[in-house]
Amino acid sequence: MQTLVHLSDLHFGTTDTRIVDAIGAEVRACKPDLVVISGDLTQRARRAEFCQAREFLDALPTPQIVVPGNHDVPLFNIFARTLTPLARYKHFIQADTDPFYANDELAVVGINTARSFTIKDGRINAGQLAAMTARFAGLADETTKIVVTHHPFEGRTFGHATGVVGRAKMAMEAFSQSRVDIILSGHHHLQQANLSTVRYAKARYAALLIQAGTAVSTRRRDAANSFNIIRVERPRIRVECRAWQPQARQFSTSAKYSFGLGPDGWVLDEA
Repeated sequence: MQTLVHLSDLHFGTTDTRIVDAIGAEVRACKPDLVVISGDLTQRARRAEFCQAREFLDALPTPQIVVPGNHDVPLFNIFARTLTPLARYKHFIQADTDPFYANDELAVVGINTARSFTIKDGRINAGQLAAMTARFAGLADETTKIVVTHHPFEGRTFGHATGVVGRAKMAMEAFSQSRVDIILSGHHHLQQANLSTVRYAKARYAALLIQAGTAVSTRRRDAANSFNIIRVERPRIRVECRAWQPQARQFSTSAKYSFGLGPDGWVLDEA
């Protein structure tokens, strides 16, 4: 079994110190095989914010897969935004914005969807999809394939178009051809778990679309701070959503999902 912890939208610069400390302890207690951070490590891509994010990552278990989000691109410095949009991210976090990780049971491709010209929206290009396809080609059938992006493939509500990553249909076709099992993202500051075939009816292989809320930021958008624990033990994947309880000052389980593998991808287990 592989245990993944999925965090997103850290937004250092607008964080709650109590939650930063608590979530760090929670993640370490999980003893995960992989920690995934799906973008927006900072609020305004400032040097001090990246330093705080780097310190937070250094306190978490490794290995880690990290991708940038739109908030990791400078907003007000037009020259930096246009010419070197991810320079600070590459300096403080990692040089590779489309990272890859694999072990005996899973393979994970990170795809950078942050763009300097879209302000808050994101996009995937054909070159990134070709690289993803090449990474996953030739892997054993039992390998669980995971894609990590900041911008999601589902709206703030199921079926809604707002905030969905650009070229989502093209990407989903490529994911389906590669038989991608899980797509992890953030951006909306909401916890969600659904099947790709709910929105993308033409997908030939049903993947899990899993979003994480904001892990430690005060920019909650009327939702609790949260993160996901994903346990992969083919032919089953279990997702546990952990949400911050302000009065108790601790995280607790807010939702659980279980999915089983069928001939055409994943299906939600009956309750």
